[in-house]
Amino acid sequence: MLLVLSEEQKAHLGCLPRVGAAAVGELGRLAVELLRRGAAARACEAAARKLNVGVDTIQRGVEGLTYLLTESSKLMISEIDFQDSIHVLGFSDELNKLLLRLYLDNRKEIRSILSELAPKLPSYHNLEWRLDVQLASRSLRQQIKPAVTMKLHLNQNKDQIAQVLQTDPSTLLHLIQQLEQALGEMKTNHCRRIVRNMK
Repeated sequence: MLLVLSEEQKAHLGCLPRVGAAAVGELGRLAVELLRRGAAARACEAAARKLNVGVDTIQRGVEGLTYLLTESSKLMISEIDFQDSIHVLGFSDELNKLLLRLYLDNRKEIRSILSELAPKLPSYHNLEWRLDVQLASRSLRQQIKPAVTMKLHLNQNKDQIAQVLQTDPSTLLHLIQQLEQALGEMKTNHCRRIVRNMK
């Protein structure tokens, strides 16, 4: 699978040949540092002084490398596909080899950082339900008022939490239809491609 770069990303990465192959290693280190700890304006300024390059050029290069490394790591692109993806940039062989080495050296660490940044959503554990029907009240002797009460048990961060929900049967039927429609859409080729690329 090839990584498709937009024109903006190509422009950000276009500054790499100007700063030189020696500086690309420093920019790669800054890109991985950016993923680990977040934005570091001082580090970019220090690198700009050290390399005698403008701060904007350094920031664009770091942003371009960050995108290249994160997307490649997220998709687990092979060496050949990575080389083919950056070949369209028109860099020298030395720079391409340096970028490949940077990707291969940091791929596992970037994947672990990205997995830590992913939101931890609750997962299903159990469901209890009860159907209540009110047949009469003081004011109305004959009425039928059904209600479905559900207790949803969820696992969240190794803890169990419970949510109590109550609805009428018609709303519950509508919810079931919407969920079945969503599951049906997940079986389409378009959704399968998206899910495959998200892994």
